[in-house]
Amino acid sequence: APAPCHERFGQWAARTPDAVAVVDGDTHLTFGRLEARANQLAHHLKAAGVGPGHLVGLSVNRSADLVVAILGILKAGGCYVPFDPAYPAERLRFMAEDSGVSTLLAGEGVPVWWDGSTARVVDLAAEAAAIAAQPRTAPAVEVSGDDLAYVIYTSGSTGRPKGTLIPHRNIARLFSATDHWFGFGPQDVWTLFHSYAFDFSVWELWGALAHGGRLVVVPYETSRDPEAFHRLLRTERVTVLNQTPSAFYQLMRADKEAQSAPPAPLALRLVVFGGEALDLPALRDWFERHGDTAPRLVNMYGITETTVHVTYRPITLRDLDEGRGSVIGTPIPDLRLYVLDRHGRGVPTGVPGELYVGGAGLADGYLNRPELTAERFVPAPFAGHGGERLYRTGDLVRLLHDGDLEYCGRIDRQVKLRGFRIELGDIEAALSSHPDVVDSVVLLRTDA
Repeated sequence: APAPCHERFGQWAARTPDAVAVVDGDTHLTFGRLEARANQLAHHLKAAGVGPGHLVGLSVNRSADLVVAILGILKAGGCYVPFDPAYPAERLRFMAEDSGVSTLLAGEGVPVWWDGSTARVVDLAAEAAAIAAQPRTAPAVEVSGDDLAYVIYTSGSTGRPKGTLIPHRNIARLFSATDHWFGFGPQDVWTLFHSYAFDFSVWELWGALAHGGRLVVVPYETSRDPEAFHRLLRTERVTVLNQTPSAFYQLMRADKEAQSAPPAPLALRLVVFGGEALDLPALRDWFERHGDTAPRLVNMYGITETTVHVTYRPITLRDLDEGRGSVIGTPIPDLRLYVLDRHGRGVPTGVPGELYVGGAGLADGYLNRPELTAERFVPAPFAGHGGERLYRTGDLVRLLHDGDLEYCGRIDRQVKLRGFRIELGDIEAALSSHPDVVDSVVLLRTDA
């Protein structure tokens, strides 16, 4: 089995200690320095009782410290639960109570939302001296592929978010199963663009650090400013960019404006889409300026419950000329996909059905939600599969004659906005809980 990603990072730190691992504004951390700081934090957490099987809450602003914190938790054997400080305090308190985290790592400048929590709070700023006094070598902690790496909360239709349990083996196999397509390595520069509460960040983090590459932390304000982000991509010579389509459409406009006064060119070799449906015709303007091979654009459909990515599909100008819909391609080699009707029977080519996913990427289920786990993670409903466990995605797809899958939408009322899963029923439940609201209806409005 592939080694857990934080161990692969440790191997790169031993091999190339002076190579830059993380860039955060003026802060540059080498692999050796990042390894040492993460090890010190791991020893500190271990002394606080963190070990294999322990859930550790993480509330740190987007920064180099966030990367140190994730590595430190994993090196101590713990599993991180993202509490993005940008989230509403009420939601964070619910997640802390629901997950039962006994330790919470809090970064500098984070609003105090955890009042009333019984968790032991490790204040990274206040305890900096104690952390810095710890050994710089890795603690002796056995982490197996079956141990949990992270628990990410996703929206729930009842108004109650649910924690998805992802073990180390799922992340490691995501990269080993896709390596023949991408060939990530020390030559690559990645951005940490997404919230660490969105699993696209898992792909960004380990795509860089587990392959000896460089990770550029994108400040939140820059991630919301396409012109500033375009400048950062050029300045840092970023080679691998991961984007939700809606964010990329805005970046395309900034790219077009930059063409009128040519600055330093982009160094991109790959743009990977995920998080929401891709509108192919919207890419024409990009292709006309850049072509479709430098960079290569790849559409990857995925879900938190199946570990970031499920399918792979390079997009070319020919796809636009042929008027294709939102093609999501074929499965990652260690996953199996089935398109079934509501009775659990396979549907013919060209007919929409619900997508079921089986194979090595499936989550262990939902934290403390056995009924929901049993409802969404089901035995294969057809003979000859020996009770193979499948995840019901709730997504409608159809198989095309060339073997590609095309995304057709949702079978329920979930929508995706900038990569975030939003259950409309979740918002309606919150509105209807107000004593002055009799009933409510929530819709997604897409403005041009």
